[in-house]
Amino acid sequence: MAAGQIRIGIVGAGQITQRRHLPGFRAIPGVKVVGVCNRRRESSARVAREWDIPQIYESWESLVEDDAIDAVVIGTWPYLHCPITLAALDAGKHVLTQARMAMNAREAQRMLDRSREAKHLAAMVVPSPLGLAGDSFVRRLIDRGLLGTLREVHVHGLSDQWASRTTPLHWRQITRYSGFNMLNLGILHETALRWSPPPVQVLARAAITIPTRTDPETGKKARVGSPDTVQVFTTHEDESIGVYRLSGVVRHNLGTSIELYGSRGSILYDLETDAIQVGRLNHPLRPVAIPEAERGGWQVEADFIAAIRGERLVTRTDFLTGARYMQFTEAVARSSRSQGPVNLPLSEFSSPDE
Repeated sequence: MAAGQIRIGIVGAGQITQRRHLPGFRAIPGVKVVGVCNRRRESSARVAREWDIPQIYESWESLVEDDAIDAVVIGTWPYLHCPITLAALDAGKHVLTQARMAMNAREAQRMLDRSREAKHLAAMVVPSPLGLAGDSFVRRLIDRGLLGTLREVHVHGLSDQWASRTTPLHWRQITRYSGFNMLNLGILHETALRWSPPPVQVLARAAITIPTRTDPETGKKARVGSPDTVQVFTTHEDESIGVYRLSGVVRHNLGTSIELYGSRGSILYDLETDAIQVGRLNHPLRPVAIPEAERGGWQVEADFIAAIRGERLVTRTDFLTGARYMQFTEAVARSSRSQGPVNLPLSEFSSPDE
């Protein structure tokens, strides 16, 4: 790193990168974004101009190989997360990659293995932004025994994002770009893992309600490759059970939440408003405020830089956590295809088609 400055290269400066990462890095002393590479040169030039980035790269490979780059931030679609990560780690660069860690569990495991071989480099997945405000507070309630013995975990992600047949095809619905990722399953599962044990078995049903949509790039009808409705039953290592209800095609009762039900109490967390309700034995649910001293928030860029500087380890989200939620996502895809249970962790990473 030149004169103590951390020099960052961006591959894929889309909406999240411009809304979150670029302002976040700009606010940290000793950090500078020095290069950018988007899918199209015109897009790269526009971002470089708007954010005062001095270098445009014609390919992600040239950015990764440049000795003037210390860390690579990957904001592309999932199909490039694994190859860019492996190349960056091989080139001695720190890596921050967008969530939906990879296309599948095999890729995620390769990324995890390579990061373990390069322990001197920071490797981090952008964490789920859901529940950051109340994470510590909910954890404290659980640690103090409010739930008692956990019995059930209910995860809801219901939206009307894809409810209209006229809504154009999105890249997240194209398998070659998104892999086994579907709806916000991985992000919600990552959030649930903060407060509940990991699953050891899943039984899932997924479907594509609207099979074709108009591809905005071609103007023609194209096949939808990713499910727009997913239902999952989980069994956890502590013998509690879980129910995941995700859909992008419902019209009413929309919302995103995680509900924890135990032998002594319950915690209901509305992830869209950060409103929390708590119920105790023989007492009804009541709203509780997140104490300001415990309120969390987005600090992804600061955490990444702190990991690079050796000030603290990556905890949210490290590659191990990312690999685990990618195994869960793939297990859901396998179960929905076979219509049978799938055990976790996966014993191998072959495609469900094989």
